[in-house]
Amino acid sequence: MAGGVNRKISAASARAHTRRAKQNSSFRLPSGMFRTTLVVLFMGFLAWAYQAIQPPPPKICGSPDGPPVTAPRIKLKDGRHLAYQEHGVPKENAQYKIVFVHGINSCRHNAVVAENLSPEIVEDLGIYIVSFDRPGYGESDPDPKRTAKSLALDIEELADELGLGSRFYVIGFSMGGQALWGCLKYIPHRLAGAALLAPVVNYWWTGIPANLSNEAYYKQFQQDQWAVRVSHYTPWLTYFWNTQKWFPASSVLAQSTDILSQQDKELLPKLFKGKPNMDQVKPQGDFESIHRDINIGFGTWEFGPLDLENPFPNNEASVHMWQGDDDNMVPVTLQRYIAQQLPWIRYHEIPGAGHLFPHADGLCDTIVKALLIDEK
Repeated sequence: MAGGVNRKISAASARAHTRRAKQNSSFRLPSGMFRTTLVVLFMGFLAWAYQAIQPPPPKICGSPDGPPVTAPRIKLKDGRHLAYQEHGVPKENAQYKIVFVHGINSCRHNAVVAENLSPEIVEDLGIYIVSFDRPGYGESDPDPKRTAKSLALDIEELADELGLGSRFYVIGFSMGGQALWGCLKYIPHRLAGAALLAPVVNYWWTGIPANLSNEAYYKQFQQDQWAVRVSHYTPWLTYFWNTQKWFPASSVLAQSTDILSQQDKELLPKLFKGKPNMDQVKPQGDFESIHRDINIGFGTWEFGPLDLENPFPNNEASVHMWQGDDDNMVPVTLQRYIAQQLPWIRYHEIPGAGHLFPHADGLCDTIVKALLIDEK
């Protein structure tokens, strides 16, 4: 009796097992189809990743879908346009003619020297200043081939189109100050003098000892270390890195106040009082303005400042560098080293000053007088 029951149970179990096997086999993909599915998913991921890292095309000023052109502009030899703004006395009456180069996330309206120079000095010395939108900013056309050299040649062409004469002065602030190294390299014969105000430092410039570069590099916020590293080693990822939401991007681009010194924070109200809306700074998009800026600023240069020889061996012009010793954006240690290795630079270090020192009362008067008359 027990044997019969066991046989019935065994038969029922066998039938149940067969049913489960058939059910399971109905959900099993053939090996070829499984591989095809994986390939399709992987290709879909690659397509998504490619789209994610591609910056949108710029909205060119004056194009049918782009912002309007409201500023005076010159047309360069390659067909691009540079927008500019004039300050001070009329250039026909000027004794001194200055081209001002703005920093990152700024435009021609942010001519810090023109904004803060006293009217008395402007009139007494006869100072004319022209500020311009660097390529991709404001109403200047983007330059996908932009380099340190091309920007210097843009400045030379701007000066020629405006009739500034055979020699003119250049003043640059922050990333605009860094751009002046290109002027000293490629168009020194056109310069009557140069002033670099807190010029941004590239941690990969040749000639700077690795221990100094590393020390300065790791003093940055970790998010800024990553932003700079990405722009140097994988510039094609810069747009994605600074627009993704998983990790914090550059604190400078985010305009975080955490990176500011005490003096910088005190100067902020003055800074924002005359600052234009962001739609005037980068109406053509982020990539051809701020992202290309950091790719060039921290990319691989064909030269470094320490490769330069004195561009004015006969003292026909002077070069000044101004740096705050409490600047959290540009390391004073590297600036000191560069100035020590280039004795033809007249280095001015400002105690207690941060990155925004040109906005401090009276300091632009001091800077311009040193460049134009005090140290001739």
